[in-house]
Amino acid sequence: MNVLVTGAAGFIGSTLTLRLLKEGYNVCGIDNLNDYYDVNLKKARLDLIKKFSGFDFQQLDLADRGKIEALFASNSFDCVVNLAAQAGVRHSIENPSSYVDSNLVGFGNILEGCRHSKVKHLVYASSSSVYGLNTLMPFSVRHNVDHPISLYAASKKANELMAHTYSYLYKLPTTGLRFFTVYGPWGRPDMALFLFTKAIMENKPIKVFNNGNMQRDFTYIDDIVEGVIRVMKKVPEADPEWSSDSPNPSSSCVPYKLYNIGNNQPVALMEFIRAIETAIGKKAMIDYLPMQPGDVPATYADVGDLIADTGFKPSTPIEKGIQNFVDWYMGYYI
Repeated sequence: MNVLVTGAAGFIGSTLTLRLLKEGYNVCGIDNLNDYYDVNLKKARLDLIKKFSGFDFQQLDLADRGKIEALFASNSFDCVVNLAAQAGVRHSIENPSSYVDSNLVGFGNILEGCRHSKVKHLVYASSSSVYGLNTLMPFSVRHNVDHPISLYAASKKANELMAHTYSYLYKLPTTGLRFFTVYGPWGRPDMALFLFTKAIMENKPIKVFNNGNMQRDFTYIDDIVEGVIRVMKKVPEADPEWSSDSPNPSSSCVPYKLYNIGNNQPVALMEFIRAIETAIGKKAMIDYLPMQPGDVPATYADVGDLIADTGFKPSTPIEKGIQNFVDWYMGYYI
C-alpha cells in the first residue's frame, strides 16, 4: 500500500510514518520544515525514519500548488494522511496569514490532488478545538460545531466542510480526525508537557493559565497513531440512515466520516503537573495567569463512534505517558 503522509517531520506525522514503515507500507513523506519550532528536532525525527526502506521524503509546502500537482501526477497513492498544518491556538491570533496559507490553501491543494489522482481514501487531521464554545460534555462528533473561538479552530472546521464538499461532488472518501491534546516522546516544544518539563528541569517557573482551572483529554501519541491506522483501513461509505431532515454532522449521504480520538478521560491541569513532578522528581514553581484568548476551559472526547467502527479505544494512563516523555526528554536533551 502506497501512502502519502503530509507533515512527516512533525510530531504525529513522524510517529505515524515510523509505524507504517515498520508494518511494511511504502510511505512518501512531505514537510516544509518551517521554523515554527526547532527545525533540528524535525530533522532528528526524519533521521530516525530515513533508516527504513520504503520511505521517500520531499521538502514541499502544501501551499505550492504546482509542486503538489506534480507530486500527485508522479505518484499513485492508495491513501493520503494529511497531518501538515500550522498548529497552535495562540499562534493563530498573532500570525493569522500562516493558517490561511497552510490550513486552507494547502488543504485545498491536497483535495485537488486526491480528486484528480483517484485516491481511495483521504484521512486528515482536524482538532478538538473545533468544539469552541460548546459546553455539553463529552464532546461528540454528533454535536454541531459552529462557534470556533480561534482562527486555528476555524481553519480545522473549514477543512471538514471542504472535505465534505469533495466527498459529495467527486465521491472522494474522506475521514476527519479530531485529535485531543496529543502528548508523548518527540512532542512539540510549544505544548504544555514540553514547556513544563523544560522549565522544571531548569528550575524556572511554569506558566499555568486560568489559574490552573483547566481540564484536558490528554491523548498519548501511540494511541493517536493506532487510531489513525485503524481508520485508514476503514474507508467511509454513505450512511444509509443519514437524513437531511435531522442531519448527523459526523456522517453523510456521501463517503464522509468524522471521529474523535481522545483518551475519554479528562485530567485536571494540576493533576497533570503533579504527574510531571513525580516523573522528574522535582517540584514545579508555578506562575498562575488568567485564561488566554482562544483557550477553552475543558475538553472531553466521546469516542463511541471510534470504538463502534474500529474496535479501538485510547487507554494509555497519563502517568505512563508522561514518564515515557520525560525519559525521552532526558535522553535527548540532557
